[in-house]
Amino acid sequence: MSLLALQRDMRDWLLREDMAAADRIGAAAGPGLAVYQNNYRTQLVTCLELSFPRTRAWIGEDLFLHAAVHHIDSVPPSSWTLDAYGRDFPMTLARLHADDPEIAEIAGIELALEELFVAADSPVVRLDGLGNVDWDRAVLTFSSSIDLMHLQTNGFVIWSALVDQREPPAPQYLDMPDIVILWRQSEQCRIRTIDDAELQALLKLRRGMTFGALCRDVALSLGEEAGMMLVGRWLGLWLSDQMVVAIHDRGQAEPPCL
Repeated sequence: MSLLALQRDMRDWLLREDMAAADRIGAAAGPGLAVYQNNYRTQLVTCLELSFPRTRAWIGEDLFLHAAVHHIDSVPPSSWTLDAYGRDFPMTLARLHADDPEIAEIAGIELALEELFVAADSPVVRLDGLGNVDWDRAVLTFSSSIDLMHLQTNGFVIWSALVDQREPPAPQYLDMPDIVILWRQSEQCRIRTIDDAELQALLKLRRGMTFGALCRDVALSLGEEAGMMLVGRWLGLWLSDQMVVAIHDRGQAEPPCL
């Protein structure tokens, strides 16, 4: 048997407990193959447990283990690192628990935060250099690691309670979806809810709208004084939260981060 054929048989045994593959490897290898498969599955279960502790706490050990086993049977690893294995787990949970959508949403929050943790570092806009900015022509570039989620349930509130070790509320659908923004500030992963007005402002700026045009746009809806106050508050938050990685004059702007 060639090395390639042996590797394929080992893969088929680990993934599907393929008895034909085990027979080709040899009867004497049976006990060892069982050990390899047990270790393989145990490592994947442990990987999911470490990546989704709040989800596990919410649904309980038995349901989590059932979902993990189903995921392992359905979704083999496709990356060189175990860190990537949980990327499809929220979708598995959504299929298994279609009547309890908060479960997949909690898992989605955990996945997004974990991926933020290993995202590439971004430069930080220094606040002491903002005095020379022409804000009417300014184009803001946001960190590429920023993520946005729309949640149909109170999954964010449940997740927050689990993090704080408080009694979580009962799950419920929301009249209006929660919009959650996630980003990394230095070495910390951050998350908060935003309203639709801030979401639309972020989307417009990320598509290349100048800051001055945004101010005029908001002023048309809220009036000049209220609009300027609101946009100023947003800008202060985005800068202090280190979401903005560069500010360019419109004539010098880099391609917007979409």
